[in-house]
Amino acid sequence: MEVKLKKTEHKQIATISHVGPYEEVGKLYQEIAKWLRQKQLKIAGPPFGWFYDNPEKVPAHKLRSEVGFPFEGEAKPEGNIKIKKIPAQEVLCTIHRGPYREVGPAYAALFRHAHEKGYIPQGCPMEIYLNDPAKVKESELLTEIQLPIKKQ
Repeated sequence: MEVKLKKTEHKQIATISHVGPYEEVGKLYQEIAKWLRQKQLKIAGPPFGWFYDNPEKVPAHKLRSEVGFPFEGEAKPEGNIKIKKIPAQEVLCTIHRGPYREVGPAYAALFRHAHEKGYIPQGCPMEIYLNDPAKVKESELLTEIQLPIKKQ
């Protein structure tokens, strides 16, 4: 699995936090996209998610996640939707091809590469969904995983 170092751009994001099975977050993307459209804000990139807990070690009903979209325009938090800014940062990244539930080896490759190259992880990896599960076969799904890092 190829791992690359790159610098991301500054992003403004709209997110919703969730506690429960990771499989339940799909509907939250629709909620955020609808809210952005209602506010006449432009979606500025693919949907993403942070999945804070390892589902092999944490019970499904306690799994914590946060999902959202980058957007352009001015907005204030409303209801369960939060507005955040992500600074430009260095990340290690890789592309996983296949079902979302099989991303584990891609995470392992990122953390192994970080350790081997002397990088220190700086927070939770982000999953960025590069294509639409409603439009491609599960085996063709593309997920970019970015691990924020700094050099030791």
